[in-house]
Amino acid sequence: METEDIFFYSVREAYGEFSNFALYPIKLKGKLWPTSEHYFQAQKFVDTPYEETIRKAISPMKAAELGRSRKVKLRRDWDSVKDNIMYEAIKAKFTQHTELAELLLNTEDARIIEHTENDSYWGDGGDGSGKNKLGKLLMKLREELR
Repeated sequence: METEDIFFYSVREAYGEFSNFALYPIKLKGKLWPTSEHYFQAQKFVDTPYEETIRKAISPMKAAELGRSRKVKLRRDWDSVKDNIMYEAIKAKFTQHTELAELLLNTEDARIIEHTENDSYWGDGGDGSGKNKLGKLLMKLREELR
């Protein structure tokens, strides 16, 4: 039996819990982050006041907006650490919320794909040409949780 691919993007649709915008707070580095998106974006500016500004952002969308701003200097090693930071964020989210771990494990061997035209690094680029890094990290975590 072939396993269906699982596509996710919007928090309002099926598997929306997999989105970093889903409202599941995480505890990391001794602080509570409203979403994994808040944590991920803030780590671009680790140990700066701007990190805290992003942590306190009113929504994951606002956190993403602040994190994408290039008015504040990104940490130098960002490109080499961003995948590990994303993994750290989703691992915290899925291990601190047991219902999410269960949802992830219930996907069995399905390919998990962040389906969006807006992102060809973390997502599939909308047409499958993207790297789907977030989907791959979720599958790696699923394997680890087993």
